[in-house]
Amino acid sequence: MLEILRNAWKVEELRKKILYTLFMLLIYRLVGVVPTPGVNVAYIQQAVSNSDLWGILNMLNGGNFASFTLLAMGVSPYITASIVIQLLTIAIPKLEELSKQGEEGRKKLSSITRYATVALGAIQAIGIIVGMGKDAVISPNFFTYLTIALCMAAGTAFAMWVGERITENGIGNGISLLIFVGIVAALPTQFGNMITSYIDNPASLWTAPIIVIAIVGLIVGVICVDLGQRKIPVQYAKRVVGRKMYGGQSTFLPIKVNSVGVLPLIFASSIIQFPLIIANFWPNGKFTLWLNRVFSSTHPVYLITFAGLIIAFTFFYSLISFNPVEISKNIQQNGGFIPGIRPGRPTSDYIKRVSNRLNAFNAVFLAIIAVIPSLFIALTGSASPFTATGILIAVSVSIETAKQIESQMLMRHYKGFLR
Repeated sequence: MLEILRNAWKVEELRKKILYTLFMLLIYRLVGVVPTPGVNVAYIQQAVSNSDLWGILNMLNGGNFASFTLLAMGVSPYITASIVIQLLTIAIPKLEELSKQGEEGRKKLSSITRYATVALGAIQAIGIIVGMGKDAVISPNFFTYLTIALCMAAGTAFAMWVGERITENGIGNGISLLIFVGIVAALPTQFGNMITSYIDNPASLWTAPIIVIAIVGLIVGVICVDLGQRKIPVQYAKRVVGRKMYGGQSTFLPIKVNSVGVLPLIFASSIIQFPLIIANFWPNGKFTLWLNRVFSSTHPVYLITFAGLIIAFTFFYSLISFNPVEISKNIQQNGGFIPGIRPGRPTSDYIKRVSNRLNAFNAVFLAIIAVIPSLFIALTGSASPFTATGILIAVSVSIETAKQIESQMLMRHYKGFLR
């Protein structure tokens, strides 16, 4: 990683992209300290510390949610809106037509996603504030709630804009980098809390080696799974074009074990909060009280729901991002075939079968990673000073960013060679 950054820094074009990305991230963090008017910050911080779901949202937003700054909602509404639009694309024919209209259709879908993101940012903020009770605001009246809704909508739009600018003009992967920066920014506080807890309770010091081993094991496991791939052999037949002979070589089709990255975890973390946010409009309702009771980090209902969402989103995102039929057609059109498999549908079925097996392993792996902190709490009886979700996101985004920088360096090398 450091070697890649050092080499990229020597290239002027990439150096400008890196500096632009760092500048945008700095602006994002600076705006994240601007408070939202009319909010009782002390009360919200106490509510966040007593809720596991709010803690996850606070982790994804870099601690901005606990302080309820302008970026309290962060990119969570954008993630939720993206999921909803992708689901509706399959269900609504008009949106499906837009998705097949190339670049122009994708621009229209992006505009719809942006409007939905701003609306969700305001709705989620009001749902959370109303659900926390009248003590969450200094002066509970219509204009206070309207001000909070407008501020959250503006903050959500700004976070989405920063992510898109980093994707277009920076090193890429903008939304994931915003989440990554938030997680990294919270590390000093987490380590400080861990040290304080050991000082206050020396009897729990025996858990420190377990935590270190667990963190190292998680990082190694995430790296191995993220870099792992299944190589399907592909043989290309010889063909003569003019006076030259092409093909006749053996290669392979790489299929990544973790082809969906950290998106299932991010999607599941955002979606699992949505029912509670909506239910909080009726804070004294039986359904809201039941959700608040069962959606704790160690409750079986929460663990099963969270793991199930991760598994479902792993297969869902793989379904919309990986097309075995298209890959099979490309192999056949270039005169290739998989040894022992007939061209056409048998090839696409074989690729799909391999992909489904890899997705099944990856989905179970991600689900186990996500529930490790809860199991740690249940076994040791002490709070977990780390989040497996945060570690997974941080490691995966680091690897993905390094790959993108490396690919841009390689692309620039080929462009310079062709010129």
